[in-house]
Amino acid sequence: MPTLYLVATPIGNLSDITARAIDVLQSVDVIYCEDTRTSGHLMQHFGIQKPLLPFHAHNEHARVADLINRLTSGQDVALISDAGTPAISDPGFLAARAAHRGGFPVVGIPGASALVTALSASGLPCDRFIFEGFLPQKKGRKTRLAFITHEERTVVFYESPFRILRLLEELAELVGPHRYVAVCRELTKKFEEIIRGPLNDVQQAMKAKSNIKGEFVVIVAGVSYTEEDE
Repeated sequence: MPTLYLVATPIGNLSDITARAIDVLQSVDVIYCEDTRTSGHLMQHFGIQKPLLPFHAHNEHARVADLINRLTSGQDVALISDAGTPAISDPGFLAARAAHRGGFPVVGIPGASALVTALSASGLPCDRFIFEGFLPQKKGRKTRLAFITHEERTVVFYESPFRILRLLEELAELVGPHRYVAVCRELTKKFEEIIRGPLNDVQQAMKAKSNIKGEFVVIVAGVSYTEEDE
């Protein structure tokens, strides 16, 4: 039966991709992707020659109907994002929902995820956590952050290099300087970096950087977490 595959792609190092992901991308009839240029480089690297169609945040609603039409006509379809796992702070949810509603199989092809990679390497509790993704830049930002003051679970955010210092300042206002955090940057890439410790120390380390680049995963330990007794 025609199937929608949500395929995880590398978040940095091209070796992040799985053999199964390559097999699926080589077998489908068409690949929907965020940026055809970015995905084109990935396809060229692995020798995959399939039609690439744009499917991003600005056309996602309009593209879903086209994607479902292709499934209805008997085509197998893959959906990828520029990096990581589709639908995790990237387009994918609407396509998966529509495919399920249309009675088509939806198969996730696991692989790289900045969320999971950062969380597992952070040295902070990851048995229970909340993923908040990217915060709004303006409206609703404070409301989304307010709960963190008394949250017992680890909280994970995505943030851009342009707002990382702002986020750390906002967190300091809410939880104080001693809450443990980990700031993870450029995961699986050449300049991968994890800065971990009390929030005040991490803030100072980030402020000392002359040039802040890369996408960030920010992990905040729950209110009761401490390392004083270790």
